[in-house]
Parts: sequence; C-alpha cells; structure tokens
Amino acid sequence: MALRTRYSGGFGVSAIALAAAAFMLPMAAQAQTAPAKEGAGEGAGEAAAEEGIVVTGIRAAITSSAAQKRLNTSIVEVISAEDLGKLPDMSIAESLSRLPGFTTQRLDGRANVASIRGLGPDFTTTLLNGREQVSINNNRGVELDQYPAELLNGATVYKTPDAMLIGQALGGTVDMKTIRPLAYGRTSTVITARGEINSLKQLNPDISRKGYRVNVFHVGQNADKTIGWAIGYARMQSPIQEQRWNAWGYPDLNATTKVIGGAKPYVKSNELKRDGLMGVLEFEPNDRFHTTFDGYWSKFNDKQRLRGIELPLQWSGAQLQPGFTTQNGLVTAGRYNGVEAVMRNDVVNRDAEIFAVGNNTRFKATDTLTFEVDLSYSKVTRTEQNLEIYLGTGRGGGVGATDSLGFTMPASGGVITFAPTLNYADPALFTITDPQGWNSCGGTVPNCQDGFINRPRVTDRLKAIRLQAIKSLGGFFDTVTVGANYSDRRKQLIDEGFVLTNKNYPASPAVPSSYLFAPVSLGFIGIPGMVSFDSWRYYNDGNYKLTSEALWTPSRLTNSYVVREKVLTGYIQGNILSGGLKGNVGLQIVHTNQSADGYRAYNPGSGTISNAISDGDKYTNVLPSLNLSYEIAPETMVRFAAARVLARARMDRLNPGVSASFNLANNVPGANINRSPWSGTVGNAKLRPLLANSVDLALERYFGKGGYVSAGAFYKQLDGWVYRQDNLFDFTGTPTPGNVTPTFNQGIVSQWLNGTRKGKMFGFEVSGSLPFATFSEALDGFGVLASASYSESEVREGNSPPISIPGLSSWVINGTAYYEKNGFQVRASARYRSKFLAEVSGLSLARELQMAAGETIVDAQIGYTFQSGSLEGLGILLQGTNLTNAPFKTFLNNDERQVRDFQRYGRNLMLGVTYKF
Repeated sequence: MALRTRYSGGFGVSAIALAAAAFMLPMAAQAQTAPAKEGAGEGAGEAAAEEGIVVTGIRAAITSSAAQKRLNTSIVEVISAEDLGKLPDMSIAESLSRLPGFTTQRLDGRANVASIRGLGPDFTTTLLNGREQVSINNNRGVELDQYPAELLNGATVYKTPDAMLIGQALGGTVDMKTIRPLAYGRTSTVITARGEINSLKQLNPDISRKGYRVNVFHVGQNADKTIGWAIGYARMQSPIQEQRWNAWGYPDLNATTKVIGGAKPYVKSNELKRDGLMGVLEFEPNDRFHTTFDGYWSKFNDKQRLRGIELPLQWSGAQLQPGFTTQNGLVTAGRYNGVEAVMRNDVVNRDAEIFAVGNNTRFKATDTLTFEVDLSYSKVTRTEQNLEIYLGTGRGGGVGATDSLGFTMPASGGVITFAPTLNYADPALFTITDPQGWNSCGGTVPNCQDGFINRPRVTDRLKAIRLQAIKSLGGFFDTVTVGANYSDRRKQLIDEGFVLTNKNYPASPAVPSSYLFAPVSLGFIGIPGMVSFDSWRYYNDGNYKLTSEALWTPSRLTNSYVVREKVLTGYIQGNILSGGLKGNVGLQIVHTNQSADGYRAYNPGSGTISNAISDGDKYTNVLPSLNLSYEIAPETMVRFAAARVLARARMDRLNPGVSASFNLANNVPGANINRSPWSGTVGNAKLRPLLANSVDLALERYFGKGGYVSAGAFYKQLDGWVYRQDNLFDFTGTPTPGNVTPTFNQGIVSQWLNGTRKGKMFGFEVSGSLPFATFSEALDGFGVLASASYSESEVREGNSPPISIPGLSSWVINGTAYYEKNGFQVRASARYRSKFLAEVSGLSLARELQMAAGETIVDAQIGYTFQSGSLEGLGILLQGTNLTNAPFKTFLNNDERQVRDFQRYGRNLMLGVTYKF
C-alpha cells in the first residue's frame, strides 16, 4: 500500500519570500537528476493519477473527489479543483458549503465560518496542507473567506480522525490543499478575469456595486521532473450591497403582549478587496529524498459604509398610541409619538493579513524506513476601525424635534415599515450631536457622545515542528508511524473604544456642505431619504475629540488578553492492510501548557483602576483512534471508526480578566457570603478542553466514473460543557468606594468553568454522486450530486433544560445538477440549512448568540471552453450567486416574527474569461 503522507506545507508567504523563491527557480532548474518517483505529491493530482484521469472540468473533479474519498482510511469528504486555479467560488468557504454535513454561516452575504455535523467553528479545526491555521477573529474559528479558491487545489474534511492528524477536532477537521507541481506533472499557465455586479442598486454614494476578479497561476517542472514550481496570484474586489433591519428587542407591553422596543435599520455597502499569493518549490532528486517549500500570503480589506437611523421606541420614552393592532401576543401595527431619532453615518475599515511559510522534507533511509521533518511559521494580524457618527435634532434627549411614527410589521415577520412625519433628509434639522445623551464621558461632560469608534486589534502567531518515522512492516500492519509535533501559539486581543465629542461641543453644528452627499434612500423601511455625508473624511479632518472609554468602563480592559499555548503531541499509528480490510489504529498523547494574561479592572466611582493578572495550567490528554474499512463486495465497503477527540476552550474564555463590582448596600456586618458586597464576571485560564468519545458507521458503494452512494450514522458522547457558573473569587486588595472596609474579601462571581454533566450528539448522513452515463451513453455529460444530514444534541448546563449548541442545524441538504460535454458547462446548486444558533456581532463588537432562521442558497453557472482552433484554451463563464436573494435572519424569544436582524444582500453576477496555455 502506498504511504499516505500528510504534508504540513501550504502556507502564507510574503511578497519578499515569494520573490526569493522565484529567484531560486532558474538556478534550481539547472539541476540534472533522476526522474520523480512514486510519492512525489498528494491531493487531487495524486488521486487523479491513481485513477488514470486528468483533473479538468466538473466531471473530472467529481471523479477525483470520489477516488480520494474511497481511498482514504478515514471517513472524509473531498473537493477537487476542476482545473489549475479553478475552484469555482469566491473563496474555499463557498466550495466547502456543498459537502455533506458541512455548512457555513454567512457574513455580509458571503460564506464565512464553518460547522461540521452541527458543531460550529469553536469545535472545528482548519489546516492548510496539514498545518493548523491561525485565525483573524477573537477565537479559534478560521474565517475561510480569507482563502481565495483560485489558489487552492482542493480540500479534505476529516469527519473521523487518525493519530497522524494534528489538529483533530470534535466536529471535524478541514485540510485545505495547495498544488504539488511534480504530482501535477506538466507545465501550464492560466489567466482569469471576471467582472462582477450586485443586483441591488448602489445604496451608498461612496461604494460601487461593481467589482472584478483576476488571477494568474503558473506551474512548471524542469526537464528531468526533479524540480517543480508553482506560483499564483489572485485579486478580488467584490461589491456587496445590503438592506438591513435590526431590532433593539421586544419588551413586554403588558403581561400577554410584546412590542418593538427600538429599531436600527440601515443600508450598507461593502467593497471587499483581497490579494492572495501562493508559491511552491519542490525538489526530488531521487526516490529517497523529497523536500517542499511553500508559502501563502493573503491581505484582506473590507471597507464598509452604513447609513441608517436608530429609532428609540418603547425602551426610550416614546409613547405607543391607542388603537394599535395585536396578533398572537405581538403588536403588529401602531404609532409611536415622541420618537427622537439617532441618525447614523457609520464606517467600518477592517484589514487582515495572513503570512506563513514552511518546509517539509522526507528522507528514505532504507527501503523500509523513512524519516520526515516539517517546520512551519504563520502569523495573522487584524486591525479594525468601526466608526459611528451621530446626527439628531437636539442634544441630550427630549430636547429636539420628535416624530410621530407609524409602523407596520409583516404577518410572518421581517422588515417593519414606517410612516414618518419628519423630513429625515433635512441637513438643517439633523445636526451633529448626542441626540439621546448616551454618554457623559465618565460623569465629567454631559451628553458628550457625538459618535464612537471601536478599534480592536488581533495578532495570532503559531510556530511548529513535526518529526516522524515511518517503518514498512509488510504484514497485517503494512506500516507503522511514530512521531511528535510541537507547536507554540500566542494570540492577543487589544480591545479599545473611544467616545467622540465634536470640537464645537456643546453646540450642535450642521454638517458642512462640503461633506454632504445627496440624501440616501431608506425606502425599504418607508423613509424616503436621510442626511448622508462623508463621515470618514470629516472624522479624519480632526473634527472630534477622542476620550478612551476604558477610563470609566472596566470591560475595555477585561476584554483584552494574551493567550499562550505550548502543545506537545506524541503519536503512534499502525496502518492496516489485510485482504479486504484496511484502516489504522493509533494513539495521541497531548501535553498542553497554557497560560494567559489579562486585567482585573474596577471603577469604584472615581475612574477605572486595574492591575495585570496571569494564570494558566498544564495537563495531558490521551486520544486513541481507530478507522476500519472492509470491502464486503467489489467497490462496496463498510467503514467503522471510533475515537476520543477534543475541542480546546475558546480564547476569550481563557482570558483571566476580572470585572469587579462592589455594592455598598450589601456591606453589612454579620451577613453571609451570599450577601457579600463583591460580585463580578471572571474568565478562566485553567479551562480544560471539551472531550468526547465518537463512533461512526458508514456504508459506501462506488460505481462508474465518479459515482457513489454513501449512508452513515455517528454518535458523540460529550464529557461536559463549558458554561458560566457561580464560583467564589478573592477580591483582596481591590479598592472600594470611599475606601470602606469590606465585610467580605470574597464574592460570588460568574465564571467560565468545565461542567461535569455528560451530553450527546447523534445523527445520520446520506450522499451520492450519480453520473447519468451510468444508465445510458446518451446521457453522457449529465449528472447530479446530493446529500442530506440530520443532527441532534442533548447538552445541559447543570440542571437546566437542554440548550442549543452553537452552529447546529438539525437538517443540512445540498444538491447540484450539472451538464458538461464538448466544452459546454452548466451547473446549478442549492444548499439548505434549518435554523441554528448563530454567533453575531453585538454592542461594542462583542460576540453574542442569536437564533438564525433556516435558509436556502442557490448558485448557478454556465460556460463554454474552446476545444480547438485559434481560440483553444479560451473559456467564457457566467456565474450567479444567491440567485433567490435569500436573507439572513435572526430572531428572539423563539418567535420568527420577532426579528432581531434581517439582512438582504441581493444577487451577485459575474462574467469573465479564462485562458489556459
């Protein structure tokens, strides 16, 4: 059996690093050595070679994916590129979204983070050529839209782990693949250019609804096939237009009826720019030595303009007038008097950069013994400026003109429409001010918040070394692998926020005419226009004074952290090959040394007082795994897998930060600990991973070229759940208001802790690939792919009722129909997921969980590639995404009429050409 080696290469690389690699290529190409031997590469190209196909087009990609799925000893799902630089989507996230049991959550209309078998991004791991990836968000979940599909050759999703899989996870592991030029085996260059347009009109004057994508990919080898190289560059500028309705919530009007408490509707325009660069240099002078250098670099800029109006209603003094309409306990129509609006001209600028390099070297010491070493380094940085600029009719609440605002709610929930009496497009009426008196700058300046800016920064760095030896045995155990992997990761979040006070304070100046745009329409909510201006330029021109919120709000410090993890994983795996039985059995021993820095912060009434704190823990986990596949009939196999797996705690929960509170009324001598004046919220740098025992059973049948059907079931027993629990905490030394002596130095806090109550998850999956040529040659070129999965969980936080696991959709259904022949290509895909608990952005960019409604996304493409003549190699492609204009919707109180967030993105259409030579 050929050794399956997981390359831990595939990485980010800077422009300088790739330039150095390019400089080395001509010199390396002069080497004259023996031809490449078996094992030179892996991934789609290798599987394709074993099946005797060349990966070009939809059908070849399907055939390659099916072959890799069949050959793998773990239970996996696979996607392969249709051709060089040709995964057909905006990012790898979109391509993965169509795999069985795999689904993604959308952000600004694009697939972003992943859930596997109902377990969200906190429970999945993402690798690039076998190496764990750092993430730009505040936790571990990798935002997959950072990875251009054009630079990747495919991906494998491991639903069951083996001992050699570093970074195995409770839900599953995504291993993205870059090309191996020696395995590809030929020289090719591909150039692609596409234009893009969004179906919604241009909603904001300073962001276009048009964009483009270009990419160039080259792969080559020297004459002796001992040196291979590949380099690819992809640039995308994608337009996103969004109509967004956001509710503050639905408070009780009375004992039986709820009513809208406030609203924040706006129109949003994004210009998403992403540059990606990938390079590979591969050297195999003989059948005993092989080394690969690869690199990956991506720079991501998301520029957003958001214009809308916050409408404080029930929660802010507006009066609901008699004569309102109710239906099933919810007010669905009515009128509020006394509505004092907060007009918003907001800006988001988000920049992220991924950089990583690595080297994998394999040396065959004897005919039966091979050594391998892998070195890697990766780093990601993210900076964000989230600017809010306010206009209103007067400073400080109850001062300016107010609206008598009618409202009507759709019967099934959705966007509430309004009937205003004020002219929201009048720049003389709506001026720069703090309309609601939201902030007093720590009690020193009344009604000072004319705007706000959040400025979080994230740095995530990971370096690793892996050593392993593979011994061929030739018996029941074909090979045995022994190895160790050491990784050192450091992640930092700096959370900053500043109140903006106009330099004309306490006056409320009008927006200077030089900054004004034409009014922006909010017609989708019934407001024909609002004041629109270049708030980003106005802010950068120095018109605001910035005051750090951390001076009086401790959470800005307690949200910030540095987490360090040093993980040593030792493993042994025996690969089984005996007649119709193949598989592997193995063991990982994982030792973790984790530590974290944060702040203990408190405002006793005179401003924030803080001190740095550190904590951590060391522990060891033992993770056995077993994967077996038995061929009960030709091309028919039964698979069984069992493993113990882990999911590490979220980074923000490992933050040891302490936010303290002191209640003078409870500072009573003689009271018990339950009346301690101290309380607070606390993280926990000692959190252990969530562990689970998992079992899988599957039946697979393969036929024809790329045809298969598969059915399987899984069960996971969870050893506990991490949730906030009451715990004692020592506040000794923390200042008190007026320096009073506390009756207790301990208090009861809410702290992240590992639970002890076991939970469970289970489900089933069915999937298939059906080329119609299996039935008749007359149907050659037609085919379908389809899958459906069902997942259910039972997890409790202590003695509470069962909770929803974040990211779990009970049903995930995918379907693709295609035709490809004689250069013509047509494909339509639909993916459905039922409702799920989504992680979304809340106040001050804090992440919060909200229930999201089910959604169906439909994409399609049609194209033609010239097969001969002077235009041979030229392809034309028309693509459409989100063709049904499906919204993303979250709701409250288990009532889909009580919409918390409703986002409509429009359809994106792309037309372009590809030339391969």
